Amino acid sequence: MSTPTFLSDQVMTLKSELESFRADFMSKVPTEIRDAMARADLDLARSGIVERALKAGDRVPDFELPDAQGKTVRLASLLKLGPVIISFYRGGWCPYCNLELRSLQKALPDFHRLGASLVAISPQTPDASLSTSEKNALEFAVLSDTDSEVASAFGISFNLADELRPIYSRFGHALPDLNSDERWLLPIPATYVVGTDGIVALAFVDVDYRKRLEPADIVASLNALAAKQAA
Repeated sequence: MSTPTFLSDQVMTLKSELESFRADFMSKVPTEIRDAMARADLDLARSGIVERALKAGDRVPDFELPDAQGKTVRLASLLKLGPVIISFYRGGWCPYCNLELRSLQKALPDFHRLGASLVAISPQTPDASLSTSEKNALEFAVLSDTDSEVASAFGISFNLADELRPIYSRFGHALPDLNSDERWLLPIPATYVVGTDGIVALAFVDVDYRKRLEPADIVASLNALAAKQAA
């Protein structure tokens, strides 16, 4: 199967939207907040979380999580039907996440044509997941990992820096209120393409939450899996 040609344009749109929002946001943020964010980013990069996260070739742990309607979704059941794309995002309050989710929605028909399903996972509550799904007109499962157990099993969960907590609260993003968990846990942005054998075919993990995997890379990975299966 060939990669849909429209995805190259979509990739540029996603990247440009992310960069445009970041430039606009950072131009309005006080210097002390920008500096605090930079320090937190550096500390997280130094923590080794990327090195500890699941990588291509690793086997993913099975999990069950509720979707926005409260229905339980199990990874093993989805893998019986085809490859699964797993996208971890911070929450519906994160504008970068919403840009990514909408981009994934645009590419959803191509994922389906290649026999794959898509799930997005965040630590927010099912009610908040429903709001995120409706706001972005998402047609794929949005799952709630409220205790961050699945994110932790993938090696991508971390505690938000103490210095950033009052800043997030000021912006209306106090995580304990949003996630019904007193801990300030978040997943770093991560997207996995998992084959029907449960092995990671493609892993994108980045401590910079302003960077996301391009849909075209997902399609390329699914094409490679299809070619391998046909060989």
